[in-house]
Amino acid sequence: MNIQFDETNLLAEMVGKAHGVTRAEVERAQSKAQKALASFRKQSEAGLFGFPHLPFQSKVIRAIGRYAAEVRGSYDTVCVVGIGGSALGAWALDCGIRGPHPIQGAFTTEHPRLVILDNVDPDFTAAALRSMDPQKTLVVVIAKSGGTAETVATFLIVREWLQQALGATAGRIVAVTTEGKGDLYELARTERYQIFGIPENVGGRFSVLTPVGLVPAALIGIDIAKLCRGAARITADCWQPDLAKNIALRAALYHWLIWTRKDKPIQVAFPYSNHLWGTAFWFRQLWAESLGKAQNRKGETVHTGQTPVAALGSTDQHSQVQLYIEGPNDKVFTFWAVKRFHSTGQIPDAHIGLAAFDSLAGQSLAKLIDAERRATAAAMVECGRPNCTVTLDRVDEEHLGAFLQMMEFQTAFMGELLNINAFNQEGVELGKKLTFGLMGRSGYEPYRAEFAAYEKKRAAAR
Repeated sequence: MNIQFDETNLLAEMVGKAHGVTRAEVERAQSKAQKALASFRKQSEAGLFGFPHLPFQSKVIRAIGRYAAEVRGSYDTVCVVGIGGSALGAWALDCGIRGPHPIQGAFTTEHPRLVILDNVDPDFTAAALRSMDPQKTLVVVIAKSGGTAETVATFLIVREWLQQALGATAGRIVAVTTEGKGDLYELARTERYQIFGIPENVGGRFSVLTPVGLVPAALIGIDIAKLCRGAARITADCWQPDLAKNIALRAALYHWLIWTRKDKPIQVAFPYSNHLWGTAFWFRQLWAESLGKAQNRKGETVHTGQTPVAALGSTDQHSQVQLYIEGPNDKVFTFWAVKRFHSTGQIPDAHIGLAAFDSLAGQSLAKLIDAERRATAAAMVECGRPNCTVTLDRVDEEHLGAFLQMMEFQTAFMGELLNINAFNQEGVELGKKLTFGLMGRSGYEPYRAEFAAYEKKRAAAR
């Protein structure tokens, strides 16, 4: 397994002092990076934040593997009901290992598809149900709190859909939630669903290597032991104080410098692989929810955050790069490269006397997409646009598990560098509470009143 981080194009000598970091700035900041590492490790070892320990949960991995083996062949569709971190990790794993839809091919009991219901758009939900056969669908409902409004509402619809077709649903539903707590757990226990627990010290956006991501992955045939093996290998590197060995800490330090010293409030995650497209959206949540904070740990109002954007190479060279090259120089670009694709995409060696065709004859798509990425990076440097590259040797279970774990460590280190709590999400909670109030949930009457005051204010402003 091999993952590399190349920060060269973030340096001032490449993109100028106004937009790139100097080696002296990096040298001066190294002690801050070491303190960030030590601080996060202390909190992790105290049990506050659990994601670094997930790759070593051998009992959980074996239990999920046994369950997947027991039910394999009885379904052709795995339907995940969840939202945010309860859905994006499963999509990243499915897209990464089996490829994005619609290229996965026909689904069968040997090759089940993954359907994710992560929105309460009624037309989307209805169409999804029409596309599935309840006799051959295994439902995985995921909610750490056990009471997420979108998940609960959608699950009630899916549950009734199963009951109408099958009667009893116990063998067709898996619940992934906090064990012993919450309404979903109580329902699962009462109706005898298979239950897998989510560790309380792991938040949703960091939960891809808990049953949140591992259960759907195992059910669609992904080797979760290899996923965790890759994550375990890079975890050892992520605790190294040496920046040369610890790419998560080095990436965090460079991104912190380029953001805070060179005023780059936007980061573009730019995978040059369709298999990593789902991971870009998973990263978008990880970075946004973890680093977008109103206050730092001192209680000071900071309103910090770097806006993550997902772009797909080479597709978005033809839709976004014009802005990136000539628009505001307020972005840093992180290219995700793959050294070895599963297929080279050999271009026929057909010379037909036309320059546009003959120049590509006999070459390969793998060579072309790599040239596109390197050329885009070079063009950005020419225009003073800082960029860096993470290179995976290949996209398989071990590399993807390691890559996800590396980015979670990078995010945690960035939180320490910013002196914020990267693991809370107070900004999300108010909207949830107001929703509960509007939907009439008991105990949330004050939020219904708060929303009524908002509506009154809107009416007066018209």
